[in-house]
Amino acid sequence: MVSDKRTSQTLKERRLATLRRTGVADRHRVALEKPSAAFFWILIIVSSFVMLGLVMVLSSSSVTNLHSGGSAWGMFQRQLVWAGLGAVAMWAAYAFPYETWRNSRLLMPVVLTVVGLNVVVILRGALVNGARAWLDIGPFRMQPSEFMKIAVVLFCANLLSHRHRSVQITSIVLWPMIAALSVSAGLCVLQKDFGGSLIFGGVVLVMMFIAGLPARQLFATTVSLGVLGVFVLNFASNASARMFAFMHLEATKDDTGYQVYQSLLSIANGGWSGTGIGSGTSKWGYVPLAYSDFIFSVIAEELGIFGSLMVIGGFLALVIFGLQVALSAPDTHGAFIAGGISAWFGVQALVNVGGVVGALPMTGLTLPFLSYGGSSLIASMAAAGLLLNVARDVKTSH
Repeated sequence: MVSDKRTSQTLKERRLATLRRTGVADRHRVALEKPSAAFFWILIIVSSFVMLGLVMVLSSSSVTNLHSGGSAWGMFQRQLVWAGLGAVAMWAAYAFPYETWRNSRLLMPVVLTVVGLNVVVILRGALVNGARAWLDIGPFRMQPSEFMKIAVVLFCANLLSHRHRSVQITSIVLWPMIAALSVSAGLCVLQKDFGGSLIFGGVVLVMMFIAGLPARQLFATTVSLGVLGVFVLNFASNASARMFAFMHLEATKDDTGYQVYQSLLSIANGGWSGTGIGSGTSKWGYVPLAYSDFIFSVIAEELGIFGSLMVIGGFLALVIFGLQVALSAPDTHGAFIAGGISAWFGVQALVNVGGVVGALPMTGLTLPFLSYGGSSLIASMAAAGLLLNVARDVKTSH
């Protein structure tokens, strides 16, 4: 009878029975049921952004490449390769059980390695557009601070998942979180990557808020960061002038505010329906870095207000679904990972788009998934994989 019963079971049923019997399904949260709707929406949004980014990078970089004597397809081909590597990183982050990162013996070597790479960048990094944030490795150039975002989210999620019941004790939660913020943001400041330091500040503060730290601690930390930020910018006069040129755009449109002013002209040229993909004028040298920091201005010009709202709405939906995953996560560790990644995408998109349209300081940040750049794309896709990792096993109401 036992033999007949085993024979009648399908391969899938035997596999699931084995996973449950051995406890693997519980320890590693193997997805045994259909993922939630949030999982599929996050996957659709990220995939759509990556594909749109490839199209817009080709559109915005072809003229620049031709003027420099290269192939019109040069940047697009590199971005396509990076998207392929990003897909591998995304799959690996999705397939590798996120609970494994609760093991400090595995997590800390990764964190220290990433921090070490950022220290090396400060000492020997390449200077690009006033920032020493890139490391040349043979024919490749990487920006370690992008991968430090993942490391900081994982470190803070691990710390908070173990200590969230002690949020009232400053020495157990507040000071370690401030230390993580200080190290990551401080390394970016030393690289003159002030936009990166802003992202770390936003991500860590949001994770502290999700953890339920007392309001007085959050308020004091936020105010202290603001005061320290103003103090740092006073010693970086060039960066300060460039970041705050948007406040006096008419007076600075010929020097420090040139990029933002030209960006606004491109956006206005797009109107409601846009000029059509490939027909924009901003990429003809009027908007520097149109394929990178200012790719949103190209999208707004060529796809119009409709395309702009689709991109903004896409990021808003990504954050909402990410927070939904955080609220429905099967454990606190997953909740903090999802919350940190959602904050990362939301804050960076807000700061980039706000800078491009002249509503916020221009910080030199890329637009996740859309801007040209291998480090940004691969790190963002890996983070999306981590978010999907948590989302595949969220609690659903029946």
